[in-house]
Amino acid sequence: MKLLRYILALCAFVALAATLSACGSGLPGDSVADVAGNPITTRALYHQMYVESVQMVAQSPGAPVITPIDPPGFANCVAQVRKVIPMDAKAPTARIKAACARVFTALSSQALDLLIKGYWYQLDAAAAHITVSNPQVQKMFETEKKRSFKNEAQFQSFLAQSGTTEQDILFGIRASQLYEKLIAKHTTSVTSAQIKSYYSIHRSQFGSAEKRDIRIVLTKTGAQAQAAKAALAKGKSWSAVTKQYSTDATTKNKGGLLAGVVKGSEDPALDKAAFSAPLNKLLGPVHGQFGFYVFDVTKVTPATQQTLAEAMPKIKSELTGQQQSAAVAAVENAARKRWQHKTTCRAAYSMMDCNGYKPPPPSRAPTTTAPTQAPPPPASTQPVPQAPPASTPKKKP
Repeated sequence: MKLLRYILALCAFVALAATLSACGSGLPGDSVADVAGNPITTRALYHQMYVESVQMVAQSPGAPVITPIDPPGFANCVAQVRKVIPMDAKAPTARIKAACARVFTALSSQALDLLIKGYWYQLDAAAAHITVSNPQVQKMFETEKKRSFKNEAQFQSFLAQSGTTEQDILFGIRASQLYEKLIAKHTTSVTSAQIKSYYSIHRSQFGSAEKRDIRIVLTKTGAQAQAAKAALAKGKSWSAVTKQYSTDATTKNKGGLLAGVVKGSEDPALDKAAFSAPLNKLLGPVHGQFGFYVFDVTKVTPATQQTLAEAMPKIKSELTGQQQSAAVAAVENAARKRWQHKTTCRAAYSMMDCNGYKPPPPSRAPTTTAPTQAPPPPASTQPVPQAPPASTPKKKP
């Protein structure tokens, strides 16, 4: 449903809100990253990690939700694993801790990537004077809510199960719209000339070559081939003749049948003879690379070729997809070039979007049951989204 897509879009943006006090002014000790003066707080990151965990575990009903959010010791994670995963109740602490650390790194990197890029894209949208109004967001929200849920109770149940809030969804809608507008600035319409050129270059993709069904007997000597041909000419079945004479393991027990043969795919001597032969005529012997062939073409499927007009919808869809992919890459590359050097992260949370990031050396992980998700934190400690940036996030000079 679209509301879930908008929740996922929230991952790509820290959205607007009336409370702007945290824009560039959050407590330094509570920030895991800073994007051009806009902090991403620990609470915002852990909230996003929890949302992702809930959405992941929804694909495996009954599985526990474990979100490791207490680095570097992971005492709470270790205790939760022992409590909810019976097979690991007595596992060595070091092994469980290592598993918690791996899951923490994966979840935090994914969540931080989305949150950081959210700032990057919002900064670029502001620079391009791209906006989405609150009434537009609210209207889309109401439309999708009515389309996706029969009543308010069903909607509230969805929020509880997904780990999100109504405000999350509103933020996600805004995020989606801003991002789509950034993509649109890099997208052009597919022209008739482009479609014609693609068809000319990839003409073979819009047709199929002639195919032939051929029965063969492959023998080591010409004399054996002549004997096989004589037996077939007298009415002996292909099944019996191939079992008696053929050395071809592929067709020996199938009456010699090669089905759907395309020109150029068989022994050249057989290929040349079979694709110039008439239907239903016993021919050979033909001397090839692997021996002597006696053959009969039993079926011909003619080649096909779509016209440009027939192929046009598929070509247009392909070129549109290529343009869309190129636009997505252009938006990300432009944002990375402009903002990555202004994105700083605490060492424990450093990942590929952070300035100066260096990938850790590969290590051999110990074997243990790794928690992929985790139980939600108690209500008193469950993280919530940070106060988001202003419509034009603060920029560092």
